[in-house]
Amino acid sequence: MKIALMDSGIGLLAATAAVRRLRPDADLVLSLDPEGMPWGPRTPEDLTRRALAVAEAAAALGPAALIVGCNTATVHALPALRARLEPGIPVIGTVPAIKPAAAGGGPFAIWATPATTGSAYQRNLIENFADGVRVTEVPCWGLAEAVEHADEAAIDAAVAAAAELTPDDVTTVVLGCTHYELVAERIRTAVQRPGAAPLVLHGSAGAVAAQALRRLGEQPAPDAPADGTLTVLLSGREGVLPEPALHYAEGRLLPSAVRVADRG
Repeated sequence: MKIALMDSGIGLLAATAAVRRLRPDADLVLSLDPEGMPWGPRTPEDLTRRALAVAEAAAALGPAALIVGCNTATVHALPALRARLEPGIPVIGTVPAIKPAAAGGGPFAIWATPATTGSAYQRNLIENFADGVRVTEVPCWGLAEAVEHADEAAIDAAVAAAAELTPDDVTTVVLGCTHYELVAERIRTAVQRPGAAPLVLHGSAGAVAAQALRRLGEQPAPDAPADGTLTVLLSGREGVLPEPALHYAEGRLLPSAVRVADRG
């Protein structure tokens, strides 16, 4: 079984690690776009064009499914990706976990990129799944970029700034950008209030990985042999994981698979 994941940068690591934990025997294809990142500031048309190119590079290697490991690409490019690749290759998008957060009943915050915060897309999700629950949209200036480059000082500053915008009484934070899941515990530490109940964080990686297996009619097999290979595509050309990926636990799950792939 071969599963591909795509993003402009290393935000796809959270979903990649989730797939690897569920199916360590799966061959993985990671298709990134270092020549075009970040995608967030691009026009929807330009972003869609680049996303299609990245997806087609992955599709050429014959994956059984493609995960769009990026919230922004899901918002703007998912219909075009599905029109191009389905039904031959199921395409699974990444949506902020607003529905399960709202089910908790307490006030919650959505941390997202400034471009997504306040967008019609996010507001529509709130209206559909969080009616009657108080929701605060928190723009996280520079956080995705800091995570992408593993810039510790910039991560700390961006997390602290977003925490200041988060109401003290929130019980839950939705991580509305896949990059944020790589620093989830730092976000928890910054937002957790003394004496309050433990903060709940909702990411999307686990749900996306599980959905990919469901679309393929496969079951989780976490005890399967960890012999899945890894292929990395950088703007369509085979390469290696960017160095900042190894700064995160999710990235460090993968080097052994790189060596397996290198041996062919």
